[in-house]
Amino acid sequence: MYGVGFSDILDASKRLAGIVERTPVVNSEEIDRLAGRRVLIKCENIQYVGAFKFRGASNVLEIIGDGARNGVCTHSSGNHAQAVALAAKNKQVPAYIVMPENAPRVKVRGVESHGAEITFCEPNLNSRIEAANRILEKTGSYFIHPFDDPDVIAGQGTVALEMIQECGQIDAFMAPIGGGGLMSGTCLSVRHHFPGALIFGAEPEGADDASLSLKSGEFVPQTDPDTICDGLLTSMGKVTWPIIRDHVDDIVTVSDEEVLQAMALLYRSLGMIVEPSGAICLAAVLKEEFKSVSGIESIGIILSGGNVDRENLPFDT
Repeated sequence: MYGVGFSDILDASKRLAGIVERTPVVNSEEIDRLAGRRVLIKCENIQYVGAFKFRGASNVLEIIGDGARNGVCTHSSGNHAQAVALAAKNKQVPAYIVMPENAPRVKVRGVESHGAEITFCEPNLNSRIEAANRILEKTGSYFIHPFDDPDVIAGQGTVALEMIQECGQIDAFMAPIGGGGLMSGTCLSVRHHFPGALIFGAEPEGADDASLSLKSGEFVPQTDPDTICDGLLTSMGKVTWPIIRDHVDDIVTVSDEEVLQAMALLYRSLGMIVEPSGAICLAAVLKEEFKSVSGIESIGIILSGGNVDRENLPFDT
């Protein structure tokens, strides 16, 4: 129906065993108290490259095999770039990464550390695509889309699958929404196991295209995002939007200030440094309007990434 289904996620889980980290699910009494319910926290912030993106990138590399002999290429502001770079290094093939000039330095350094070749471009989607197309034509490399690829989505869906395998029945689940790869994979894993569970997305107020799309039932593109959540700036894709439209019950939007408060809480309660895009689900479950939603005794949330400049944290430690 969508070009990707739960069977693909199950296959990805088997394929990625021993390649990706099976990250822990943790819990905090303080967070439970503040949220008014049990909050189960999946820590993809400590995944290899510090983000869930390593799952999707690695799944693609495992599937294409000899198709990567000329290397792989992608465009990304950070976490997907690092994921492709490391997955390519593991397969001993070149990685060509297009990054915007304003990409976070901590993420640029991460890409460089894995030996990838970086091409910088102007910070807009057209420039990214044009630069990537030039590289593809020159190198004959294989393009790995940051999110709108069934094999990428299948890899990202293993995050929720692991949480379900470890925790069993959970009343509701929440994931961040940028391009929608993680959210789509989460939907497919959750709906297979718990058809009646509630599924929520979390999105910045300054980049709320998914929320607007879900409310209207029509795809609304991202136009002028303004948020500290640098991993959530892009629009959904042709593959991810229909999955999100059909399965997400609601999307909670939060302010940048609420995200910063969630980052500080994660550090105080769990000793974890989580990037803004990774902390957004906690910010969402702490909102008064969400705390009033009935019928949820437990919710599983995903800390999607932990790549932030530790020497310049945007909150007091």
